[in-house]
Amino acid sequence: MAKQKLKIILPVLILLLAIALMMVLMKGRQPAEQRQDLPVGVLVDTITAQPETLTYRIASQGTVRPKLMTSLVSEVNGRIIDVSPNFVEGGFFAAGEVLVTVEQDDYLTALKAAEANLARATAALQEELARVRVAEEEWASFTEGDAPELGLRRPQLARELANVRSAEAELERAARDLSRTEIRAPYAGLLQSRAVNLGQFISRGTVLGSIFGTDLAEIRLPLSDNDLAFMQLPTAAQPQFPAVELSALVAGQPQQWQGKLVRTEGVLDERSRVIYGVVQVDDPYRLQTDGRQPLRFGRFVHASIDGISSEQVIPVPRNLLRPGNQVLLVNSDQQLEFRAVQVQRTDERYAYVIAGLVAGEHLAVSALPNPLAGMQVRLGRVDGEWLESPSESTIDMAGD
Repeated sequence: MAKQKLKIILPVLILLLAIALMMVLMKGRQPAEQRQDLPVGVLVDTITAQPETLTYRIASQGTVRPKLMTSLVSEVNGRIIDVSPNFVEGGFFAAGEVLVTVEQDDYLTALKAAEANLARATAALQEELARVRVAEEEWASFTEGDAPELGLRRPQLARELANVRSAEAELERAARDLSRTEIRAPYAGLLQSRAVNLGQFISRGTVLGSIFGTDLAEIRLPLSDNDLAFMQLPTAAQPQFPAVELSALVAGQPQQWQGKLVRTEGVLDERSRVIYGVVQVDDPYRLQTDGRQPLRFGRFVHASIDGISSEQVIPVPRNLLRPGNQVLLVNSDQQLEFRAVQVQRTDERYAYVIAGLVAGEHLAVSALPNPLAGMQVRLGRVDGEWLESPSESTIDMAGD
């Protein structure tokens, strides 16, 4: 009986002790520390808006061409008896240099015949002058009053005078034809192509070759209306020529040449709707200046033209310009802000802002997938310099 009561009472006592122990433990438990999670902003790199005074550079491109291009044409008939050593493709020659000589025998004979004809006409004129003097004296000795023209041999004198002038013209023509047997270079240049050779018979009008002048080179540069808005073109009242820097790769090495924009062609191209500006380069083959890379005809070059100047302009990398001419800023509260700006001009690298930005403001340059206005951020690198250690930022973000 006592054992049965003990079996019933013992589990109850154990349960009560356990409940009492649990209550004691619960009363002695310290409350868990409450921690408030603060939102941590995304780390954003920025650049500082800095106003500048800029001289715009207008980019274009074109092919180098000679200003002077001439086809040499024979003005006489004959066989070529001499050719200058410089009369080869790519050969350089001076102004007035004899390039081709045509056989002169027939022209020397014609010159002598013209000289003889002039001598006969001159002698006939002198003889007629003597007859006129005799006629005047005879008329004065026998008759008073004005003598008739025929009586004083005035028509005969005029005829002989005309014969002399005709003979002089023939002599000039013969001398001119003789001089044309030497085909001379009209200016300093180089031979672009050659069509005749030694011993060949040519006639009047035969093309001997094509030459280029080497004193000046020209490059036609296409310019849009937007380009013209930022350029100061030369005019009759203000003939200042904007400087132009030309560049190209020559044998794998970058080379530069200096030129000047001297004029525009004045007519818009009907297909491209651009106007062409003409740049001149003095002595492109550097024949008068040694040691410099020549600017050869036919080379394709890039051009950078000096434009107008503008003050208080903020250059913004073009990839930061968003649709609607907006940029993404980090304001003083370290929150993202979209700002509409006024862009004066854009090129391949920059958009030039003249309104909407203040000096010292931070432009976000980090690639953010879904930026929202008011999003909390932290400044990382500003103009390439870290404001906050990147290692600490990583630890803080991992801890959070």
